[in-house]
Amino acid sequence: MKTLDLLVIETALKWSLAGETIWLCTVIHTYGSAPRSPGALFAATKSGQYVGSLSGGCIEDDFLAKLKSGFFTNRSELVVYGEMSETFRPTTTLPCGGTIDVLVEHLPASNEAMAYLTAMLQSIKGHQSIVKSINIGESATYQPADHSAKANISHCGNTINITLTSCTTLFIAGISAVGLYCIDFALSLGFSVIVAEDRPEELRQIRANPRFSQITLIESFPAQYLEINGVSKETAIISLTHDPRIDDFTMIAALETPAFYIGAMGSKRNSENRLARLRECTDYSDTILKRIHAPIGLAIGSKTPAEIALAIMADIIQVKNTQK
Repeated sequence: MKTLDLLVIETALKWSLAGETIWLCTVIHTYGSAPRSPGALFAATKSGQYVGSLSGGCIEDDFLAKLKSGFFTNRSELVVYGEMSETFRPTTTLPCGGTIDVLVEHLPASNEAMAYLTAMLQSIKGHQSIVKSINIGESATYQPADHSAKANISHCGNTINITLTSCTTLFIAGISAVGLYCIDFALSLGFSVIVAEDRPEELRQIRANPRFSQITLIESFPAQYLEINGVSKETAIISLTHDPRIDDFTMIAALETPAFYIGAMGSKRNSENRLARLRECTDYSDTILKRIHAPIGLAIGSKTPAEIALAIMADIIQVKNTQK
């Protein structure tokens, strides 16, 4: 399973390469109760092909009908669903009672459109973040963003700026029974998943997993990979092996990254023992060591591997959605 944003841009680029004109929609603001968050993507062609989602279906149907009727001819427009707008009056209201502001970009097939979509694709894949700037009515301009940039949308007057970064990634250091369930949950939540593993038996297990084709497998000692390659701040790093050689070194390497979540498996006592080892062999302060979530996961009384994985992913989601 690919993340929805990645699927939208990959598909839009494919259509553009085939000579199709693309309408790319981005949720800019939501007010009250709304089904999608800012940044959600949707793309369509005039023939009725579409990919992605803006709502539970009501907005998409209205948009496609109006697109077929000849609307959205400007290079970019801002459409407000859920209330009346001075420039556009959609016939659809949201059953949840909220409102959604949607940026619509009109992208005729061209080298410029393909370069633009390619830059977005590379950003979502984690290669180079970009900042898009759109003056309503005009085409977007874009430039590379700083490596530390966070995904962000700002709207001031007639200008919208969108910082596009990599999709949320789960990095699993060494596979385990719990890790296999974390893969399932993470993919279902739209995360990309990287597994770093160099143990022969565990490599066999991960290759035999039905969802093997949907993850990135790095045949390397996890800490070594992190030290050389690092990760983006949109990444959660977890180590669930109960093997100090793997878990301890992964935590040491992870603390050198901007990952938004770092966690390791273990009871409260084992977690305290790990912290003692890390204090002894590193110069990390207690403030830095507090970045490690251990024992990992929300305290929901988990017993089975699936329940533990659920608690871990719930904790990651909570941190991701509440971080400032």
